[in-house]
Amino acid sequence: MNPTFLSWGIALAATAGVILRPFRWPEAIWAVTGAVLLVALGLLPVSLALLAVGKGVDVYLFLIGMMLLSELGRREGLFDWIAALAVNHAKGSPRTLFLLVYLVGVVVTTFLSNDAAAVVLTPAVFAAAKKANTKPLPLLFVCAFIANAASFVLPISNPANLVLYANHTPALGSWLARFAIPSVLSVVATFFMLRWTQRRDLEGACACGLPVDALSTNGKVALTGIGVTAIALLIVSAFDVQLGLPTAVLGVLTTLVVLIKERESPVALISGISWSVLPLVAGLFVLVEMLARTGVVTQLSQLLVHASQHSQLAAAITSGWVVALGSNAINNLPAGLIASAAALQAHSPERVIDAMLIGVDLGPNLSITGSLATILWLLSIRREGQEVSFMQFFRIGSIVMLPALVLAMGARLLIGH
Repeated sequence: MNPTFLSWGIALAATAGVILRPFRWPEAIWAVTGAVLLVALGLLPVSLALLAVGKGVDVYLFLIGMMLLSELGRREGLFDWIAALAVNHAKGSPRTLFLLVYLVGVVVTTFLSNDAAAVVLTPAVFAAAKKANTKPLPLLFVCAFIANAASFVLPISNPANLVLYANHTPALGSWLARFAIPSVLSVVATFFMLRWTQRRDLEGACACGLPVDALSTNGKVALTGIGVTAIALLIVSAFDVQLGLPTAVLGVLTTLVVLIKERESPVALISGISWSVLPLVAGLFVLVEMLARTGVVTQLSQLLVHASQHSQLAAAITSGWVVALGSNAINNLPAGLIASAAALQAHSPERVIDAMLIGVDLGPNLSITGSLATILWLLSIRREGQEVSFMQFFRIGSIVMLPALVLAMGARLLIGH
């Protein structure tokens, strides 16, 4: 069999496994199996596979830091405390609670990234739904959709932003000039469309007037750790420094403070984290390396050059939509890597790259496999006993994502006209 066809067949099968989860096996098993097969069959040299895995180091470190902070917050009652406050402010209205969760989600995504919204916010929202005695899924959907809808407010709002610009993101002032209006339209459109899809489940009343116990000392340490991390991410991004190491260091330090104070073993805390996301990401990076080796990046760059020479506007619209839909097929992190490499080779203009960024960030709201944040969200809700199928998410995503993408991309291209 032709090695290229075999490579693509393995990549497609691995991607299908991540999406469909045959035998209900975790997503990571399928991604890693695909990566191992590529190496075992000699389709990808071991050196290139290891190089591909190494490209994800910053992402691994970022996730480790966020998962530690999230697990610490869950164990120390931080999320229960936040949940009680949110439920009481909703004053018995599930619709008000939905709005409050959405606004908090915008803030968390903007300043801590979309992955943090999935990892840190989701347990708090589930706790809020449980305390409010209301259906959890409408509120949990907020965590998934806002994680992508608000992920281009700032450069740090999504690690994929840094990937797409090859770690050379525009200055903050330039970024806001280009993405402030598209971000507002994305956030607002997503709210109204998601609120409409959940209107029946938000009817009636929910509990209120819950007793709010004082936050424990360890809970305050966890809250401080999350706050300091948010500030640190803003500072390091301003100096064009990668986010992974500072996040991991702060996550580890915060965890150590609590463990040393309580004289506890780290085993229980570490065992409560869904570590499978790390090999999943590594497997995706290897699959992308294979795609690049088959010449797909060179072909895409040539198409970009031709399209931009013919019509820059048409090239921006087409590439943005292709990346948006492609992100749902192979996940937005590898899609961002491929788009970045192709745009770099093609010397693509600013408008084309910005359209790709909106596609990479917002397009994944179509399906549960569209972004790493959504996969993290899925792992988080499974831990709470909830399950959302591919088609269940897709039915909502097709209603929510499309208007937001049209408005955001249209605004960006009009601004750049």
